[in-house]
Amino acid sequence: MPRHPKWVRAFLSDDDLEAVMRAVAEAERHTSAEIRVHLDHASPGDALQRAIKIFERLGMHKTAHRNGVLVYISVTDRKLAIVGDKGIHERVGEEYWQGLVAGVLERMRQQGPRDGLEHALAEVGRALGHHFPRRPGDKNELSDEVSFD
Repeated sequence: MPRHPKWVRAFLSDDDLEAVMRAVAEAERHTSAEIRVHLDHASPGDALQRAIKIFERLGMHKTAHRNGVLVYISVTDRKLAIVGDKGIHERVGEEYWQGLVAGVLERMRQQGPRDGLEHALAEVGRALGHHFPRRPGDKNELSDEVSFD
C-alpha cells in the first residue's frame, strides 16, 4: 500500500483505509453500482459543489447505469457530502441523501471516521442493491481504493 500524506494518516490509519476499501467492495457485492470514497485535505467552499467536481473528475458519471455514489470528506474542515448520479438520485431523492449525511456525521462524532464511513457504505450499498441489483456479467468499473487530494 502506498504511503499516504500525514493528514490522511491522522484521519484514518492504514488499517482503517483497508477496512474502508473492503466496505466499498462489500457494498458493491450486491449491486451493479459503483461507490467511491474521496478525502480532501480542505475544501474552501461548499462541500457538495466540491464533491460534484470530484465525482466528475473520477469519471463516476460515466458508469453504465448512471448509478455511481461518491462519499466525500473534507478532513480539515470536517465537511461531508454524498453525491449520487442521476440514476440513483431519481430513485431515492434529496431527503435520502440529507438523512444519510446527518446519520453518518453523528456516527463519526460518536464512534470515529472509520465507523462512520463503514456505516455510510453499508447504507448506500443497501439502497443501490435494492434499486440496481447485481446482474450476471456486471463488472467493477471503478477502483475501490480511497482517493485523496
